[in-house]
Amino acid sequence: MKTATIPALRVEPKLREAAQSVLANGETLSSFLEESLRTNIERRLYQQAFIVRGIASRDEAKVNQEYYSAESVMSELDDIYKQAQ
Repeated sequence: MKTATIPALRVEPKLREAAQSVLANGETLSSFLEESLRTNIERRLYQQAFIVRGIASRDEAKVNQEYYSAESVMSELDDIYKQAQ
């Protein structure tokens, strides 16, 4: 598979120094940036999916006229948590 490049990123010297200061043994700045990019892409995809599920849930609640108070939801989550312990 052919590889592609990411555009050069201009940052302040302090940011570059901070990034280099946290590199693991044998890790390069390039591999750190690649991992950061992959992690943020994954996080944003999860975030987008979460929003889609929330909107679908909202729409379903409007259709069914079935709503729950925050207190009842938190109480149920507390019960689930206590049972899991």
